[in-house]
Amino acid sequence: MFEFDQYLGFLAFLTILTIGFWLMIFLLAFVVPYWLFGNLIEIFKEKREARRAAREE
Repeated sequence: MFEFDQYLGFLAFLTILTIGFWLMIFLLAFVVPYWLFGNLIEIFKEKREARRAAREE
C-alpha cells in the first residue's frame, strides 16, 4: 500500500495543511479584528485632537 517515505510525506502534508487552517482561523478571529479596532481608535483620537486644536486656536 504505502511505503514508509510516502507515509512520512502524507503526514507532512497533513501537518502543513492543519497548521495553515488554524493560522487562518487565528488571523481571522483575533489578529484582523484587533488591527481594525486599533486603527479605528487611533483615527478617532486623531480627529478628536484635531477638533481640540481647532477649538483652541
